[in-house]
Amino acid sequence: MKIKNIVSLTLICFAIGNLFAQNPWPKTTETAKPWTRWWWMGNAVDEKGLDKQLTTLNKVGFGGVEIVPIYGAKGFENKYINYLSPEWMKMLQFTTSKAKSLNMGVDMAVGTGWPIGGSQVDEQDAATKMIVQTYTISSGEKFSDKIVLKDEKQKNLKTIKLDIVTAYNEKNEAVVLTDKVGSEGFLNWKPGSGKWTIYAVFVGKTLQKVKRAAPGGEGYTLDHFSPDATKDYLRTFDKAFGNSNYGIRSFFNDSYEVYNADWTPDFLSEFKKRRGYDLSPFIKYLVSNEENEIAGRVKSDYRETLSELILNNFTKDFTNWAHSKNSKNTNQAHGSPGNLLDLYAAVDIPESETFGSSIFEIPGLKRDSSDIQKSDMPDFNMLKFASSAANVTGKKLTSNETFTWLTEHFKTSWSQAKPEVEQVFLSGINHVFYHGTTYTPVDVKFPGWLFYASVNFVPENSLWPHLKGLNSYIERTQSVLQSGKSDNELLMYWPIYDQWASPKGKDVTFKVHNVEKWLQPTAMYENLNKLSKMGYSLDMISDKMIGESKSENQKIYSNEGSEYQVLIIPELTYLPESTLKSILDLAQNGASIIFQNKPKDIPGNFEVEKRRTQLKALWNQIQFQNQVGNLKAASFGKGKIVLSSDVAKALEYLKIEREELTDTGLKFVRRKFDGGKYYYIVNHTSKEINQNILLNFIGKQVTLMNPENGDYGLAQTQNNSVRVQLKSGESLIIKNTEDIYTSIPNWYYSEKTDAPIGLNQPWQLSFKEGGPELPKTRALKKLEPWTNFTEDASTQSFSGTGVYTTNLKLKKKSADDYLLKFDKLYESAKVIVNGQDAGIVWSIPFEINVGKYLKKGKNTIQIEVCNLMANRIRYMDQNKIVWRNYNEINFVNIDYKAFDASNWKVQPSGLEGEIQLIPIHFSK
Repeated sequence: MKIKNIVSLTLICFAIGNLFAQNPWPKTTETAKPWTRWWWMGNAVDEKGLDKQLTTLNKVGFGGVEIVPIYGAKGFENKYINYLSPEWMKMLQFTTSKAKSLNMGVDMAVGTGWPIGGSQVDEQDAATKMIVQTYTISSGEKFSDKIVLKDEKQKNLKTIKLDIVTAYNEKNEAVVLTDKVGSEGFLNWKPGSGKWTIYAVFVGKTLQKVKRAAPGGEGYTLDHFSPDATKDYLRTFDKAFGNSNYGIRSFFNDSYEVYNADWTPDFLSEFKKRRGYDLSPFIKYLVSNEENEIAGRVKSDYRETLSELILNNFTKDFTNWAHSKNSKNTNQAHGSPGNLLDLYAAVDIPESETFGSSIFEIPGLKRDSSDIQKSDMPDFNMLKFASSAANVTGKKLTSNETFTWLTEHFKTSWSQAKPEVEQVFLSGINHVFYHGTTYTPVDVKFPGWLFYASVNFVPENSLWPHLKGLNSYIERTQSVLQSGKSDNELLMYWPIYDQWASPKGKDVTFKVHNVEKWLQPTAMYENLNKLSKMGYSLDMISDKMIGESKSENQKIYSNEGSEYQVLIIPELTYLPESTLKSILDLAQNGASIIFQNKPKDIPGNFEVEKRRTQLKALWNQIQFQNQVGNLKAASFGKGKIVLSSDVAKALEYLKIEREELTDTGLKFVRRKFDGGKYYYIVNHTSKEINQNILLNFIGKQVTLMNPENGDYGLAQTQNNSVRVQLKSGESLIIKNTEDIYTSIPNWYYSEKTDAPIGLNQPWQLSFKEGGPELPKTRALKKLEPWTNFTEDASTQSFSGTGVYTTNLKLKKKSADDYLLKFDKLYESAKVIVNGQDAGIVWSIPFEINVGKYLKKGKNTIQIEVCNLMANRIRYMDQNKIVWRNYNEINFVNIDYKAFDASNWKVQPSGLEGEIQLIPIHFSK
């Protein structure tokens, strides 16, 4: 009996299972924290400086660094260290050991500057291009010219070879003459009749060298299409690293920026092996400006071959090599002449990037047109290529190079960074790298060493004391976004063959800087925007991924990836018959498919009629029936296929639910984990949201979590809705669980506010830290920026921390909480109430709850305000103080012109307007 009671008690305890107190935030990791790209200028690093900077980065909440060696500062040449030399490896070993002691991670670039290359890349392995020369010959004429390369820049190269010689007459009849050309370039051929144009293709070199190279990293850029070149390149790292990875978590490769690389020495044989025919008789259609069907088909095959070569001969080999070192790899695929989805998916951590500044509707958010890139703006759907590849193939992390050229130097506030990184998160990315932080020796004066394209996440930045606010926000958010799996319900096929089939140009590169040419004009892009605004969650999928996917229980999935409800084929012209067969196989096993139109043709120039017939036969297997609303549908095996130009109506027909919360203007991304789902929700609208919002999934317990300060509490729910209060610029995480946890307090909803208390009394303004000198302390009759006091020159040049102090007499403390609300804040503030740290105010809306620190009677309020670096840099340039003195590009402004801040206007600094203390009453 006693044993039975013990068992019963155990069962009772097990039954209530998760009925216990638990902090709902996931356990944080070094990966959840933001990382930063760490520029080693000239590799002029030492142990003292490395120790100091890593410790400093750790204190403000960085989880890791990504080492990228770069050109150096002038005057420090004697401290330069050659890349991968024994001394450099010693510095790397110190870095990883110190980082490990701080629970930080270290990544490093497989090269200096960009794109990858260096002294180990000899002529044979250097980026390669085709060089085309044309000649004419008529019947009866003797060809007196010699078919030899005329490019003076190439003449001294040893690897130049003649690859193709093909002649065409006026009827476009082709004769391949490659074997008719002797070693001296003489052509042993006479045409029987007519006039002929001869196309000669030479294997040449781009001669491009590594951009912004560090000492020891100078040299040619790599031929990414050659497996031998990749192996040769990585062999240098094998020699330097030996059997160790030196503590490197992931080896990093920057975006593909290899210009004019459109060939490789064995391209002809690779083309024939992969496309099924010899390119030589069709070379005219590739290299000339003719725009006809054959040209489009040949170019499609050429572009597909380049894609396969960079995937198989570089990206996969890079991944395998990193694994051989027991490390991961990170790759920025964008810019490549290949299928970005497949390239991103072939690595451990796909990485995208943001470049420039986005437009948000958030009132009060700074966006000065003179301080931003005129042409570049991050594109949300461009970001989704990396996260889509990760989600479809089961990668846990998608990273992003974040904040590149967000604003002009020294003018970026943390409040401007917040919505930009939120857009990155909403795209499905969950592992951000700041761009960036520059190593500075301990004895280098302000502003230290700086890199020309970065937001300055450096200790010398006057905003540094408040960076912990942004970092903590990112850490909490990423701890959620790295949990479980993505929970997107739709797959959108990328019709890349429509891009490849264009008869214009030659190679096609998919860059972040020209999305207006290749991405935004497409039907896929239109669908992505429309469906996202409607509340659907989407990932993109490639032909290769479709072929590797399975269907079961009406879901589509890959081996390790997310599950999806529907595959959408947007409006297109070209679809390979093999892809259509894979799509039908998915439907046969239960998948739901939406076609926006009937595929018109197959891509490529191999067995065109045969493959057209196969495409038609496959399509004819679908027996469509007319439905209401100009929509056709067919049962296909266990699945369904819908044909409709209106994808939204097709989704409605298939009963695929959308998240109606987007009707309010809110944006979201959703994750699923065992026993529940997370919703990360952001208000980028211009209005406050205070209402119940519908969710497609409501668990037994709904917890609201504030990623900015870590607060959490049980939400008010009604049917399938959750009550949400979000001001413009705010974000929230909703955790839905089937388990029930006790000791979680109720979420505090603000029901009403009493009349605000205006802090219009006198203030004292003093200065804590910064330079070039501290302005004098002064008494203020009212709050105003310290830059208003023009009679004191030091206030115009000061960058640092100013402290506003006042006393407040609170007659009674009857409200549930008190909100300290700023009118204008330049740029961020730490609030101290009665000697207690109340927190950092760094983002819109500029306000903070301080009720628990207040008391009845006298209260002392201190507000430590940090301003931008801009005013101090302006002072230095006006006074000809040398601070930018670098090799290579030196230091440029946002328009890539010589930097000069001497004519800048003084940036307002401090507090302006009225600060209000607002009594708040919560719902009970």
